[in-house]
Amino acid sequence: MSLVDDTNPVNRAALVSQAEPRDFIELLKPRVMSLVIFTALTGLVVAPGSLHPILAAISLFCIAVGAGASGALNMWYDADIDAKMTRTANRPIPAGRVSPSEALAFGLVLSAFSVLVLGLVANWLAAGLLAFTIFFYAVVYTIWLKRWTPQNIVIGGAAGAFPPMIGWAAVTGSVSVESIVLFLIIFFWTPPHFWALALIKSEDYARAGVPMLPVVAGEAETRRQILIYTVLLAPLGMAPWFLGFAGVAYAATALVGGLAMLWLAVEIFRKREGVPARKAAGRMFAFSIVYLFALFAVLLVEQGVVARLF
Repeated sequence: MSLVDDTNPVNRAALVSQAEPRDFIELLKPRVMSLVIFTALTGLVVAPGSLHPILAAISLFCIAVGAGASGALNMWYDADIDAKMTRTANRPIPAGRVSPSEALAFGLVLSAFSVLVLGLVANWLAAGLLAFTIFFYAVVYTIWLKRWTPQNIVIGGAAGAFPPMIGWAAVTGSVSVESIVLFLIIFFWTPPHFWALALIKSEDYARAGVPMLPVVAGEAETRRQILIYTVLLAPLGMAPWFLGFAGVAYAATALVGGLAMLWLAVEIFRKREGVPARKAAGRMFAFSIVYLFALFAVLLVEQGVVARLF
């Protein structure tokens, strides 16, 4: 793999650090990190048992740092394709503000730090899951799957689904059916969420040579797959209620949100051309974020805050 072309002035500039603190923060992918923190917090709070508040805060911090380390390693490896895409061209490495070696060192140091500290303050099962998550995202998804198969998002989505399981394991020292269900909700949510974005940004992915599903299999197949995964996701979102670790408020949220997701998936499937098709994909992408946030927020409040008060 060639990350930088030394004959390109922009890439030569990237070899000399011009980084500011905000550039290293951007390497951590803070928007992705915020979702990781939130879902990990839900797993940590909903899990049976307790963890000292200080240890819980440190555990959550370690999970966040581990997620950020994965993002930095992803940006390090993907600098060449990021430079070709309008959505990512201004990221710190392709823009020449951070050198590839700095990003690599930053990601590796944060990875080791987050795993070691989590093992010491919580337990080594949680630390092992965090280490596996970092490896899965940085190596299995970024280095192997992303440039090789249109199923990259499906398999690679597991990395983003582990945080609630890690939070659960930090408290209990174990993996349970409940934590697996939380993992599966995020896992099945990921394809319709990202494929909706891929429908909008398919030209970007084609230019960068990334085999996203719309580029390789076409938009019609992508729409079909979005519908299939949403049909699977909607009842799965109800699973915490069926299994008894979520209440009526969660059930209502999951039912309404799941039906809305299905409606949006049908809209994407029906509207296949022009501006209406792009708008339908945009609505799915935006609402899917609200849907996942609402599920975990209600579960967090209902089974965490409310349960502790009453």
